[in-house]
Amino acid sequence: MGAYILRRLLLVIPTLLGIMIINFALVQFVPGGPIETIIARMEGGGDVFEAISGGGSELSETASESEYVGAKGLPKEFIEELEREFGFDKPPLERFLNMMWNYIRFDFGESYFRSISVVDLVLEKLPVSLTLGLWTTLLAYLVSIPLGIRKAVRDGSRFDTWTSGLIIVGYAIPGFLFAILLIVLFAGGSYYRIFPLRGLTSDGFEDFTLIQQILDYVWHIILPITAMMISGFATLTLLTKNSFLDEIRKQYVMTAKAKGLSERRVLYGHVFRNGMLIIIAGFPAAFISVFFGGSLIIETLFSLDGLGRLGFEAAVARDYPVVFGTLFAFGLLGLVISIISDLMYVFVDPRINFEGRG
Repeated sequence: MGAYILRRLLLVIPTLLGIMIINFALVQFVPGGPIETIIARMEGGGDVFEAISGGGSELSETASESEYVGAKGLPKEFIEELEREFGFDKPPLERFLNMMWNYIRFDFGESYFRSISVVDLVLEKLPVSLTLGLWTTLLAYLVSIPLGIRKAVRDGSRFDTWTSGLIIVGYAIPGFLFAILLIVLFAGGSYYRIFPLRGLTSDGFEDFTLIQQILDYVWHIILPITAMMISGFATLTLLTKNSFLDEIRKQYVMTAKAKGLSERRVLYGHVFRNGMLIIIAGFPAAFISVFFGGSLIIETLFSLDGLGRLGFEAAVARDYPVVFGTLFAFGLLGLVISIISDLMYVFVDPRINFEGRG
């Protein structure tokens, strides 16, 4: 097993390098950049997209005088100073190599526009994404596994039929649309004002007692987590049902029943471990996908300032240290998590031998 883990860890290096090269190369062909953003703000455009598009006839007339559209009235020395500050006075290859050398040492630099290190910025947004990712994944598993097992045991029954209908409807509804429905119904949209619409905590949260803090926290996260877990809940339930149904139909189950074992003992003593293999092993990957995939729309609808909004705002503002720093860190973490997922298979079922496949 040690040789397999070593091979997988060595594969992380070229995979991560390929991810960074592709994204860095794509950025070179995207119009605009941090300097364009600063120029747009200084010239009163306030929006990088205005600077990219030209913003009008006056900017078009001056486009020939500067490579930066919208740089009218700004001294050439000032533009050159900005280039030196951001490192754009160097060739792309040199910038990429310098960036990767810093990232290997986990030095992700500072945000261009927030005067804060990328690490501190991520840590600042982390509680929101951690809350959404952790609770969404845990609740989806706690609901989906018992429901999926029950559906497998009662396959073809009325219970299986109507729950399948509800699951399909839930899967078909986009999370953001369900979030809007929850806001309209329960967050003061048009009907009831039962739950708050913004933030993870209320004002004065620090002055609450421990019980009040817990209740306030739960009160704030119910709607966003419900909106995020609906599609994952549907997928995981059907996955659980199909996994257990496949095991129930195998010969060893019929043999166990023929020996006089009760249905409950067969299910939880024999079927459960094999049926749960793919579900338990997939937990790390499921958590990471919800955690880092996040949901920009959900965070925006419920005014939650998490990693989803951070990534979007950084991409729009061309805040490259944030974009590439988070891409490197989360890409590395995702690759390591994929290795952990494989190890989970072995932990759940020691009969699995990845080294024997080669």
